[in-house]
Amino acid sequence: MNIAILGSRGFPSTYGGYETLVRHLAPWLAAQDHDVTVYCRTRGEGRREWMTEGVRCLATAGLNTTALSTLSHGATATIDAARQNYDAVLVLNIANGFFLPLLKMRGVPTAVNTDGLEWERGKWGQAARAVFRLGATMTARHATELIADSKAIAEIWQTRFNVEPTYVPYGAEVVRSVEGGDDLTRLKISPDRYLLVVARLIPENNVELALDAIDHLADEAPPTVVVGSANFASPIETRLRRLQVQGKLKWLGHVNDQILLSRLWSNAAVYFHGHSVGGTNPALLQALGAGAPVIALDTPFNREVIRDPVQLVPRDAHKLAERIRSLIASESDRARLRTHGQQLVAERYQWDVVCAQYLEVLRRIAGH
Repeated sequence: MNIAILGSRGFPSTYGGYETLVRHLAPWLAAQDHDVTVYCRTRGEGRREWMTEGVRCLATAGLNTTALSTLSHGATATIDAARQNYDAVLVLNIANGFFLPLLKMRGVPTAVNTDGLEWERGKWGQAARAVFRLGATMTARHATELIADSKAIAEIWQTRFNVEPTYVPYGAEVVRSVEGGDDLTRLKISPDRYLLVVARLIPENNVELALDAIDHLADEAPPTVVVGSANFASPIETRLRRLQVQGKLKWLGHVNDQILLSRLWSNAAVYFHGHSVGGTNPALLQALGAGAPVIALDTPFNREVIRDPVQLVPRDAHKLAERIRSLIASESDRARLRTHGQQLVAERYQWDVVCAQYLEVLRRIAGH
């Protein structure tokens, strides 16, 4: 089949959930002898078109601002895709629902990954939230098929938009052994002692909740490592800088190095996952697959993945602090959670299975 993927930042990239999906799915489809095109927001070494890992990458124009990047690049990618001879197009981000009528008019079948509840994200103002709500309505109306990475998200779309998405989660890899290595030594991070937080610095990821818990722990607080950045002015960054100057944590910013990320998860004493409005979050799956002892905010999405109430906490800094203190004190509990997380990933979130499910959807909408 001739398949296009549009709506992500591009390939290869691991910046967020969409990019993690494309990073695994695109080369997997190419390895199955499909022609795969990924639309990108930036050019590769100045070129508009190039090949990487058997995947055709095509950059289209757009306005690279926080407010307009998704819509502008989505529009130009859709216009190009409508003029090609694709058997099916995988569309990422419901904001691109505005452009689905063009593909529909041209007879191009589309599968749309609904992701999380974009219209509830705290980083967006009222106007942007309204845009995402309308984009969701357009997506429900014009997509050939919807894909939800979480059963809880699928239920929300059934209730609000009267459509029934196909459930296909994200995937992860089970990392059996990732020692601390020179990079952790260089960063002066001691294995199995630190609290880890990995998240974009946006309100709904609740990084500040973790920082509040550290304040409550005071002198009992473990060494803390925060990975993440914001692509807009964020008050969380100001607080992180201050705490780093005070020696209370290490803030590494955005980390592209996937080996370093795996080492950080594998060697953490506690990983706090505070994402609240997404579906099945790739970072949570990666943490579990790497063997991190996970404590997650109690949401329907995190509960669906973890299924262990001991690992879920309410949005309460005092209770989070108590859970961190308890887990830091118990080596046996940490060992149990490491094993439990890797078993979950091995049984339910393998990338080969996820990619095969995406291919099944694409074949179905293309009539193959």
